Amino acid sequence: MTHVTPRQIRAARALLGWSQATLADKAVISLSSVIRLEKGLSTTTDVYFRACRALEDAGVVFLPAARQGEGVRLSLPDQ
Repeated sequence: MTHVTPRQIRAARALLGWSQATLADKAVISLSSVIRLEKGLSTTTDVYFRACRALEDAGVVFLPAARQGEGVRLSLPDQ
């Protein structure tokens, strides 16, 4: 996993149509941890990885920053 920014986490959650509470439930972290993470405030590494993993397990692919900036997309379904 590349470095994922707070903006990417917010975008990924929106792409999935998840609320902050849904991400907290799926990642098994507190709602306040999701809020802190999305604001770019300090959290534990465990919170960061749990949130990213929950989003990736739901099909999100985090795109690293390049000339056009970082992004997110949904993975293609297995054929």
